[in-house]
Amino acid sequence: MVLSKEEIARQLRVLQQSICTSIEGEDGRGEFVLDQWERPGGGGGDTRVIENGKVIEKGGVNFSAVHGELPENIAKSLKVTAKEFFATGVSIVMHPFSPHVPIIHMNVRYFELDEDNWWFGGGIDLTPHYINEAEADWFHNQLKTACDLTDTSFYQRFADWANNYFFIKHRKESRGVSGIFFDRLTDQSEHKTKEELFAFVLNIGRSFAPIYTKLMHSNKEKSWTEVEKAWQMHRRSRYVEFNLVYDKGTKFGLDTDGRIDSILMSLPPETGWKYTQNWPENGPEMRTEHLLRTRYVP
Repeated sequence: MVLSKEEIARQLRVLQQSICTSIEGEDGRGEFVLDQWERPGGGGGDTRVIENGKVIEKGGVNFSAVHGELPENIAKSLKVTAKEFFATGVSIVMHPFSPHVPIIHMNVRYFELDEDNWWFGGGIDLTPHYINEAEADWFHNQLKTACDLTDTSFYQRFADWANNYFFIKHRKESRGVSGIFFDRLTDQSEHKTKEELFAFVLNIGRSFAPIYTKLMHSNKEKSWTEVEKAWQMHRRSRYVEFNLVYDKGTKFGLDTDGRIDSILMSLPPETGWKYTQNWPENGPEMRTEHLLRTRYVP
């Protein structure tokens, strides 16, 4: 039996719920609020937002399944002639209160033009305000383990892809410690069945909760200073710049007349852009900036 778009959407909705349950459990106070919406052109989704928790200041776990007429500008960018499309996915961003708990992002998605023209895409990346190299290496090892379940070549390919994708060109620095990124995976490009590729996507999606709840748990009780909080706002501003200038998901949502509040859920509740900022010489702030400009760049 061929894996249908309806079954893919169903399993992604299950993934959304399981991640929300895990995040609520580790946060200890915050609860996700459900906001269901419909897209005028076809389909809709569930936006689940957590705010003012014990650990998470603002976070979202979005599910969508939309369909309808393919906008001309998207058809042109995808180099296809199709008139209709179907897209479903789960998109996640978490912004914590503490500068010692990292920001995290994940997106797993499926796009279909017809039964013979479809692909999977997605990625997961970590954006610590202060880079802990041991935690960064552990994060990448978890992703490699998830990738290796399907293909031992996937991790390095998709990690290299992520280094290129999660790069803020106008700042000449990585958004964070990178992760993996992949797009337009098909049975022909990967020589795997649709079922095998979806299993890979689910393995990445299911790795999210164990990874992030561990990072939350390890860092949530650490105290912070005014300088560390100011640095967090500074790093958040870089996150915003990437999402508004380069992020493909943001552009796709806007180009398909998506729900704007759900599209911009990824933005932090508070940040800032000061014209000049001075950080302690030889302090952890400058060490983090050095790593973002050297270790995790293309």
